[in-house]
Order: sequence, then C-alpha cells, then structure tokens
Amino acid sequence: MPEMPEVQGLVDVLRGRLTGHRITRATVSAIAALKTFDPPVDALAGQTVTGAERSGKFVVLSTTGPHLVFHLAKAGWLRWYDEVPATVIRPGKTPIALRVVFDDGFGFDLTEAGTKKSLAVYVVNDPQEVPGIARLGPDPLDPSFTRDVFAGLLAGRRTQIKGVLRDQSVIAGIGNAYSDEILHVARMSPYALAAGLDDGEVDRLFTALTETLTDAVAAASGKLPAELKDAKRRGMRVHGRRGEPCPVCGDEVRSVFFADNSLEYCATCQTAGKVLADRRLSRLLK
Repeated sequence: MPEMPEVQGLVDVLRGRLTGHRITRATVSAIAALKTFDPPVDALAGQTVTGAERSGKFVVLSTTGPHLVFHLAKAGWLRWYDEVPATVIRPGKTPIALRVVFDDGFGFDLTEAGTKKSLAVYVVNDPQEVPGIARLGPDPLDPSFTRDVFAGLLAGRRTQIKGVLRDQSVIAGIGNAYSDEILHVARMSPYALAAGLDDGEVDRLFTALTETLTDAVAAASGKLPAELKDAKRRGMRVHGRRGEPCPVCGDEVRSVFFADNSLEYCATCQTAGKVLADRRLSRLLK
C-alpha cells in the first residue's frame, strides 16, 4: 500500500509534469472506483491543471474547474505514459480504473491489482467534500505537529499504539508499513497502550515518527512512479522482511498475522525478547 512518503513523491512528480497542461480526456473504466457523480468526470475535459497536493494518503489534482481526487488504497498505483496507448480500454478486462490524457499526448492510468477493489476516485468542487479527507487528523510533517500536539493525541487512548499510528482520523498518512518502521526505530512494542506511555517513551516515539517519515519522503523525492514502490521496499528495516536479520541487533524479524495483513517487528529491540503470537490463534506467548 502506498503511504505518505510514496504519495508525496507521486504528488511532486505530478505537480511538476502536469501543472499548466490541459486535460483532453478522462475515462473511467471501473465504475465502482468512481465515488461521485456531480460534477461528472467529463467536466475535467478542457480544464487546465493548476497544481497537485497531498492530503494524508489522498492525491488532490486541482484544475481550473473541479478537483480530481484519488486514493490508491491497498493495491492501486499510477502508471505514467509519455504517450498514452491508443488501445481501447475494455471494462472488466483490465486492471485500469481511470485513464487521464493531456494536451501533449501524455497521461496516466490508475490501476488496481487483485480481486478486492478499493481504489477510490472523486471529482469534486472542494476536496473537503471527500469524506476521507474531511475526517483526517493532522499531518505529522506539518510544522504545527509538535511533540506536545502528539502527546495530546495519545493521552487517554487505551488502544494499542500500532492502531493509533494507523488511524487516519488521529494522524494522517501513516499506514501498516511505516507504523512498523516507526515502532522499530522507537524500540517499542506494537501492543503498547498509547495512554500508558511515559514522557520518555512519547519523546522517543515522536522523534522516531518524524525522522522516519522525513527520511522516507526525502528518499522518494524525484523518483518516477515506476520507481517508488521498489524504493519503498528497499528502505524498509523490518516491514516485509520476515525471517531476515534485524539491522540493529541481528535477531530474526518476526511477523504477526491478522485476517488481511500482518505486522513485522524485532523481539529483541521491541518486546524485551518476547515473541508475539499469531493473533489468529492467541494474543501473546507467555
């Protein structure tokens, strides 16, 4: 799943390549991906792109008319073309959900792999009309996101810190991968209760959060869409590295499996040597 750093890298590329260019055609081929009907998708044709921004994990492409907003979800991505293929898109026969073509013949497709479709496309007059954007918490890389703001978000939350970091209504943009990375850098169990963290642990977690995301955004900067996913995988310390040695202590990176995802962690660095059990079977090995 693309998260804040990859989405920010994508937005930077789109802003540089699309600003000032006119949309000639926008075609939806997966009707379930389109979540709005007014304005219609056709309203994008003839509009000039004025900018691109990120809201959490949403991409907001602004034009002289409505905004094109999309969320790539778990298996979505953007495929860039210097020259868009002339082949006709056949609904239901392709992973392409949306194709947007610009005045010089270049453009992009939004694609989604797998059978569980959750990629979302919106055409709106105001990005705040998108429910997922309207309920976003603060952006963790905004200058106003201080240690005290972070501590206030954690206070009173008797929920596991892994879930708090992933909750878009609490903090915008962090998903499964970077929450694993942040917790590893902070040397903290994913099951620690947010409300139970002392001042030193909050300090450590805040520093890990800001440094991990800042470094990941810098690593994604300037990369083309086709390069961003591989760059993300290469930069991971524990996420997606089950069975490999921890880069800090050399212990084996372990996984906890849930119904539709997993988390990765190092027992030595994060749980005082305790191995967390598969949550499908039990909560914790004693």
